[in-house]
Amino acid sequence: MTRTVQCRKHKQELPGLERPPYPGAKGEDIFNNVSKQAWDEWQKHQTLLINERRLNMMNAEDRKFLQTEMDKFLSGEEYAQAEGYVPPSE
Repeated sequence: MTRTVQCRKHKQELPGLERPPYPGAKGEDIFNNVSKQAWDEWQKHQTLLINERRLNMMNAEDRKFLQTEMDKFLSGEEYAQAEGYVPPSE
């Protein structure tokens, strides 16, 4: 049976993650309050941010920026968009 959580982002009961995505309290919070759907959406958005803004994951400021944007994204707040990104037309 799939584990469900009350998703903080989507405000509904949805399937949860299989395990915490981070160690410690942050990972437990995401595991208990963020759905797999919201986490997958964040992973895609994070990739856009890294690529479009040319973020360097070796740079502490870039990692801090992503962490802040992740918190906003998963809480349903306004979050940074990938500047200049235009989704491909179907």
